[in-house]
Amino acid sequence: MPIYLPESTSPPAEALTPRQIVAALDKYVIGQRAAKRAVAIALRNRSRRQKLSPELAEEVAPKNILMIGPTGVGKTEIARRLARLAQSPFLKVEASKFTEVGYVGRDVESMVRDLVEIAVDMVREEQVVQIRNKAELNAEERLLDVLLPPTRPIDPAVDPVPRGESGDTREKIRAQLREGRLENRFVEIEVREKSFPSFEIIAGSSVEEVDINIKDMLPGLFQGRTRRRRMPVPEALEYLTQEEQQKLIDMESVARTAVERVEQAGIIFLDEIDKIAGRESGHGPDVSREGVQRDILPIIEGTTVNTKHGMVQTDHVLFIAAGAFHVSKPSDLIPELQGRFPIRVELGPLGKDEFVRILTEPQNALVKQYTALLATEDVALEFTRDAIERIADFATLVNERTENIGARRLHTVMEKLLDEVSFEAPDLSEKAVRIDAAYVDRMLADIVKNEDLSRYIL
Repeated sequence: MPIYLPESTSPPAEALTPRQIVAALDKYVIGQRAAKRAVAIALRNRSRRQKLSPELAEEVAPKNILMIGPTGVGKTEIARRLARLAQSPFLKVEASKFTEVGYVGRDVESMVRDLVEIAVDMVREEQVVQIRNKAELNAEERLLDVLLPPTRPIDPAVDPVPRGESGDTREKIRAQLREGRLENRFVEIEVREKSFPSFEIIAGSSVEEVDINIKDMLPGLFQGRTRRRRMPVPEALEYLTQEEQQKLIDMESVARTAVERVEQAGIIFLDEIDKIAGRESGHGPDVSREGVQRDILPIIEGTTVNTKHGMVQTDHVLFIAAGAFHVSKPSDLIPELQGRFPIRVELGPLGKDEFVRILTEPQNALVKQYTALLATEDVALEFTRDAIERIADFATLVNERTENIGARRLHTVMEKLLDEVSFEAPDLSEKAVRIDAAYVDRMLADIVKNEDLSRYIL
């Protein structure tokens, strides 16, 4: 029977303070303090609003954020790290993937449907943690039934003496199963085949709508047939555990909780919004740009979107948009859309000092990554301070001479710098490699000096 767990829209752990959010982002993103403060305040306001009375909370609209800055300065990285910090449904999506209604492509409502699916997975995982022990016990009993089929009940009138041998044997097998002594044994269990009927998608309908309609009309068609499959005991136990989890979790309760969590605490990060900005000329490949803006507008303003888990209102979903705006300007967005992003944060370009910090300070710093990668080949890679400064110099110089791609330039510079070591690492007799300024100059100086060559290699 399903277990009905308490529904709650609040995150499982205590929400972080803005200062703690900024500190957590500082571990991975260098600089851009204004952007970090803006997203930290917006994230904290999510939890503040949930503590208000229902009447007042309904009136508090989210303050959407527009982050403006060149490529490679940390806009997307802030979103990625924010997704891990936010104990709320979080979706990152590129605005350039959407097309105007009537064109072939994804419609803007699909972002809300995707966010609901993420929320359903979140809530389901939370509930799986609570019922996993019971599911494992049930799966263990089913597996023991396969390993030792229960004997036929004995008529007490014929044989009044109870027999405990079967129970003893079952407990012995249970002990062997828990000790891992049956891992090499195979069993046959009933598995359900995943079947999906083939059909044509009706013109004008989205796959989501067709999926809902077909499943409502032909519910029995999607159950799938069962067949016997031979598999190792550990694999069988895992499969049976998943089956038991599905039986114990009430998916209607999960869907209700997920929809409410999306409505009250959902966050959508709209990347590359500058790609749909620009005034229309009425023809050409970008004819639907303004149309996409018009379609996104009601989602941000607040509308009701039909999903297979129920109707979702987007009035209180927080939207964070980001774009480089190299060619277009924020003012090129339609006025109604501009007004829906009251908080604007500009991210500055990165220079040598920031590159030095990016190479060494973050938990996922490039120097740490390459050192760890080559350590798997027993190569001890050491970077001197002057080498790191020379790498930052070269990256800054190439960014100035060619297209400025921000911190992404460090990846190309580091790959070229360590090309020889990475290739020769398995065969090196001397396993200690020291990267100093002279080594950096030897590997990169000629390429950087030749401007034409650096355009193609760095």
